[in-house]
Amino acid sequence: MTLDFLNFEFYSPWFLVLFAVFIPLIIRDVRNKKRSGILVPSTQNMEESKSIVFVLFLLKISKYLILTCLIIAMARPRTFTISQNQDDSKGIDIMLSVDVSLSMLAKDLEPDRLTALQKIAKEFVTSRPGDRIGLVTYAGEAFTKVPVTSDHAVVIEELDNLNTRELIQGTAIGEGLSVAVAHLVNSKAKSKIIILMTDGVNTIANAMPTQVGAELARSNGIKVYTVGIGTNGYALMPTAQDLFGDLIFTESEVQIDEPVLREIAQTTGGKYFRATTNQSLENVYDEINQLEKTELKSTKLYNYQEYFRNFLWIALGVLLLDALLRWVFYKFLS
Repeated sequence: MTLDFLNFEFYSPWFLVLFAVFIPLIIRDVRNKKRSGILVPSTQNMEESKSIVFVLFLLKISKYLILTCLIIAMARPRTFTISQNQDDSKGIDIMLSVDVSLSMLAKDLEPDRLTALQKIAKEFVTSRPGDRIGLVTYAGEAFTKVPVTSDHAVVIEELDNLNTRELIQGTAIGEGLSVAVAHLVNSKAKSKIIILMTDGVNTIANAMPTQVGAELARSNGIKVYTVGIGTNGYALMPTAQDLFGDLIFTESEVQIDEPVLREIAQTTGGKYFRATTNQSLENVYDEINQLEKTELKSTKLYNYQEYFRNFLWIALGVLLLDALLRWVFYKFLS
């Protein structure tokens, strides 16, 4: 359930038209004031005279205060909040598992593979408002950045902060897959999918085997879409560092373990994609978006806070004060 902003409204705003009644009343009082002055019983004590003038003023405006409060009360002022209530068991839980090894800085996509992926992945997250999405990053090890959540702003923020130097270097596809699977095992969503992205081959010998991760996904009803990122042939890749820690790029052959990625997708009922350009990567996400449509409908819940009672109490208070002042004042006059 998510909470929107605070709103204000009148339930019956047409009652506010009654304020037009004030116009002839005010005109009549102004004319009467011009015709006659205020009579006071005595002018011997100016303090007493000032008090009487003040009481007369209160008596004159009290009817306007009472009418104002009654009209506003009839119009029923209230504030309300709008809550979005949705059944997570009817949506889709999606884990993005992203390779953040140094080779993701290769420049065969513009400006590089990782930056292109960040832009398109963020657009994908934005296009899935009804689904819960999480994020796992991996290189030589895997790390959960965001568990599946409806707070897409957090996912987008972490996608912005992807870093190729925060994990042990290498490529452990099985680790990235198994960690993502572990987050979806207990999910109650009607559909559970993983989008596994890599640009290389397994280089960590003692890492989780990809076959084990794929079987675990299949046995838990998790579909895996695999994406191989990188052009065919050669690309400028980071292969070393200079004395200042800056990366040195050289032309290197692009190697993607396509048979493994196809096997993962086939085992889990997913699909393998190859993205060789920015446009083809965008097309991959568009196709996944079409394949995994969600029909989740959220219900808006309106929570109201009424204020008409406050104005009724004010009207009653002014009415009692008016009655008391009239009783005291006219008793004083008599």
